Amino acid sequence: MRIQNPPLIIIVGPTASGKTAVVNTLATAKPGRIISADSMQVYRYMDIGTAKPTPEERKRFSYHLIDVVNPDETFNGATFQEMARAIIRQKARGDEPIYVAGGTGLYVRILLGGLIDAPGKDETLRKHYKSLEKEYGKAHLYDLLCRRDPQAAARINFNDAVRMIRALEILDLTGESIVKKQTEHAFREKQSYRYLKIGIRHEKETLQKRIEQRVDLMMERGLLQEVESLMTRRYGPELKSMQSLGYRHMVQYLRGEWTLEEAVAVMKRDTWKYAKRQMTWFKKDEEIMWFAPEDIAGIKRHIEAFLA
Repeated sequence: MRIQNPPLIIIVGPTASGKTAVVNTLATAKPGRIISADSMQVYRYMDIGTAKPTPEERKRFSYHLIDVVNPDETFNGATFQEMARAIIRQKARGDEPIYVAGGTGLYVRILLGGLIDAPGKDETLRKHYKSLEKEYGKAHLYDLLCRRDPQAAARINFNDAVRMIRALEILDLTGESIVKKQTEHAFREKQSYRYLKIGIRHEKETLQKRIEQRVDLMMERGLLQEVESLMTRRYGPELKSMQSLGYRHMVQYLRGEWTLEEAVAVMKRDTWKYAKRQMTWFKKDEEIMWFAPEDIAGIKRHIEAFLA
């Protein structure tokens, strides 16, 4: 007999919105495993700048996909999908939920829908299209895409050169539109999980203030010393993990490129920009039901109705 997958309670929202506190409260009332959907919390030794759950929280709750690779090791959406789905399969009882909490929307999308069945990148083609962009501009790329793949052009912003080049690349490599690939993928993958998506949000001014307070708290807790320790371990600034929010800012201070005050100010600015990009991503997902973080009662009622 096929064992049914446990239901997934997905908690998303921008950085500093309070997702960890919400999921901890929910897991206190209704225990279950918690899968971190955060592209930075997977790295060991990077605790303060990634706002990982505290050691006490990780002892109390069943957190997964935190501290699974070193900062110089590769971790991507495909890795997340494989590891997260393995955790879900290991869940013995189907009547308890698994919580998926984090701000990396792409990881959530990949977990639920899988990876599109498309060829990998072709550097020759990409160099070709990038040279066209450099010489003639994004408008030329968009016009080319409109003529060759109008379906894709209708879905891609005319300023998004990365997605335009990818669409043209797939068309060249497969002879098929990326839209066709995505449609087939959605039909094939729409199966595995029964899930509920809950978003945590604040008013703009409140979130911006929370971000500033979080950055200040990270500095108080020793973010600078954490970055120094990473560099002592020979995790250099060239690593993808070390180029993330907070870490690259502290590196630039340590290199003498900024004062500490400048590094902190730019970190706050860049974190706010990142939060806005996250919200743009999540707002496109009509499945998300939004709540204020303090509305735990409302969130619980929504979950109970889903699990009934």
